[in-house]
Amino acid sequence: MSYVDTHCHLDHHEQLSAAEQVERARASEVTTMITVGTDMASSTQAIATASRHDGVHAAVGVHPNDAMEATPRVLEVIEQLGRDPACVAIGETGLDYYRDHTTPAQQEASFRAHIDLAKQLDRTLIVHCRDAWHDTLAILADAGAPERVVMHCFSGDHDIADRCVAAGYFVSFAGNVTFRNAGVLQAVAATIPLDLLLSETDAPFLTPHPHRGQPNDPSFVVVTLRALAELQQRDVDEVRAAVAANAARAFAVDIAAPDPA
Repeated sequence: MSYVDTHCHLDHHEQLSAAEQVERARASEVTTMITVGTDMASSTQAIATASRHDGVHAAVGVHPNDAMEATPRVLEVIEQLGRDPACVAIGETGLDYYRDHTTPAQQEASFRAHIDLAKQLDRTLIVHCRDAWHDTLAILADAGAPERVVMHCFSGDHDIADRCVAAGYFVSFAGNVTFRNAGVLQAVAATIPLDLLLSETDAPFLTPHPHRGQPNDPSFVVVTLRALAELQQRDVDEVRAAVAANAARAFAVDIAAPDPA
């Protein structure tokens, strides 16, 4: 049985190489990782990294905070990268009203382009949303969501979670669900149906408690999954197996078994 990190940035870590992170992950029985691009350069690197490591897959896209860079030429490159066999998802894309690096109009245009691309290429859509839930869900409904949608690093309340579940979106939790001040998020995580639950690190960001203060890496997804099992009052192995099965469906990938060693 394997652990899965459905969202990390292997090429963003300042202390560990991608190869070192993969090695650490495998030592913790994390056999499947999705390394995510946030612009043209990091998306290109994500494809290269995934191509070098078994069990590592790539997502390509332009982060909403960089939406001003989602020009027709950049989106053309993202499309080309999206066709690579190493790519399983488009994103992360979406809306982020917490920061004002880009306008809502720029973010919406980029988001809609990514939605169209995910449908065109039959790739999973990875959605980033921060302080923009109403508009994010409205755009997905208006544009017509792809078959597979993952709500990355979920931060919504119970109502938003219910709407995501009703739409059939996968709901993914990162290390912030373990924070001591995350009571509302923890209460939401406890209610997500097991067949739509995913785990992630968002490494090197959002290192889970009790490892805060260190850069995050995919091996720490074990901590987050165990926290999710506790919140759902389920056996860890039950949640572990369900999340692995969910990740296989969410991203249309095979989940590797841990090496016997």
